[in-house]
Amino acid sequence: MTSLFSELYQDVDAGLLQKAAQIRLLICDVDGVFSDGRIYLGNDGEELKAFHTRDGYGIKALRHGGVEVAVITGRRSDIVSKRMASLTVPYVYQGQEDKIPAFTELKQQLQLQNHQIAYIGDDLSDWKVMQHCGLSVAVKDAHPYLRQHAHYITSLAGGYGAVRELCDLLLISQQKFAGFDGSSS
Repeated sequence: MTSLFSELYQDVDAGLLQKAAQIRLLICDVDGVFSDGRIYLGNDGEELKAFHTRDGYGIKALRHGGVEVAVITGRRSDIVSKRMASLTVPYVYQGQEDKIPAFTELKQQLQLQNHQIAYIGDDLSDWKVMQHCGLSVAVKDAHPYLRQHAHYITSLAGGYGAVRELCDLLLISQQKFAGFDGSSS
């Protein structure tokens, strides 16, 4: 039986859908996941990043469907703070070169087990957390090591809808896909 997700993106097996159905928290890296990984610096030190509106819609739909969302990123950026605030993401951890303490805090605060947590990343700094999650996801253009070890690799690249793809996977597996009709902010 083909799932709606397979029709929209790529074939997935029943085991992956079962993992996705148990997720209650999605943790995302930022650079290379919400963005394409490039950082634009202006002459006056201004930093720019591009975010995809479809990812924003997916995050809002996921939160509406009862799945919490958090960001753990190694860098600090006012742009990230503003974007996550516009998406109403309540848990934003910046400047986290070691992401395990933030992961542990989230897990305890939300009273979750590892199998209830998904993580999406693009580079080796994400692997320490990903290996503890019930669903580890690498974006299409992630580092090869991450792609080798992730439970799922998105069909879309970071910054080009990969987060939305994962949100759709979670919503479809939890039978909440059509339950949101909001904006992408």
